[in-house]
Amino acid sequence: MTPALSVLDLVPVRTGQTSAQAVAASLDLAQRADELGYRRYWFAEHHNMPAVASTTPPVLSAAAAARTSRIRVGSGGVMLPNHAPLVVAEQFAALEAIAPGRIDLGIGRAPGSDPVITQLLRMSGTTSDVDRFPEHIRDILALTSPEGAGYRLAGRPEGDDYYGVHATPAATGAPELWLLGSSDYSATLAAAFGLPYVFANHFSGDGLDRALDLYRQNFQASAHLDAPRTFLTANAVAADTAAEADERMLPQARMMARLRGGRPLVALETVEQAADAERSDHLAAPLIDALRRRWFVGTGDDARAAVAAFAEAHGVDEVMISPVAAAYDAEPMDAATGRARTLELLAA
Repeated sequence: MTPALSVLDLVPVRTGQTSAQAVAASLDLAQRADELGYRRYWFAEHHNMPAVASTTPPVLSAAAAARTSRIRVGSGGVMLPNHAPLVVAEQFAALEAIAPGRIDLGIGRAPGSDPVITQLLRMSGTTSDVDRFPEHIRDILALTSPEGAGYRLAGRPEGDDYYGVHATPAATGAPELWLLGSSDYSATLAAAFGLPYVFANHFSGDGLDRALDLYRQNFQASAHLDAPRTFLTANAVAADTAAEADERMLPQARMMARLRGGRPLVALETVEQAADAERSDHLAAPLIDALRRRWFVGTGDDARAAVAAFAEAHGVDEVMISPVAAAYDAEPMDAATGRARTLELLAA
């Protein structure tokens, strides 16, 4: 079985690259994914990271929707503790009006950053309390529906009418809501709500089989979905030769080593910078073998075969690729040459 392919984009920022150039490269990549037949294109939410420009999935999704005609676009995901549910609902209802039938709203429970950024995101008051995550998922589902949601004003008697709230005045459709996670919590909640679910395998493969089993075994059919629906994410680097794929993998491997080791974060190194630094500090060496077992790195034929085997082993018909191929020094700042080639070879 050949699985459908989708894309997860963190809008990587390499050394010497501006945010404008990084975003331009990602929007070109979204357009290329559309042309190649990829199913969906999602933007992650991360904050205050020198190598990541995907801070605002709704804004990036709007730009990608304007540059594409067929592919679904959305978030992978919006980190709900950072935002008021009504704001999220309004943003994605507007996106659905911009690109009807093409909007996905992937929602996660993690803050997506450090305590300082979390404090800054909540300066205007408490937003989406983590303990109320299930309640806020229900709110968003109702608010984005054509029927809207009903709320009783605080202090009013029980018999009073509900106050109607709509994320957009006259919706004819709603974004498709997915729950995302890398632990048992979101798998169990998605099953209880009858919602589609994605395990963040690109970030951490630990607990993958358990999370899928929990989701599938406990799934309750709902008005949104009558059977479990899931896919998996994975990092990939495909190139014309295995040697090139290994070279383009190294900068991202070194970034993962920095994250895991609590080292200061920097812009993503180029291939040459990473190779030079690795010869002296061996930063990625302890991780490389483990990452290669979980990532898809190699020629197009090898990477495609690995993706297909991965999908079959876990019983999914779709794999969302995070193309983590880094750039060489000479490649244009406003293009994603290695990432585009990864998508082309995987789609061949």
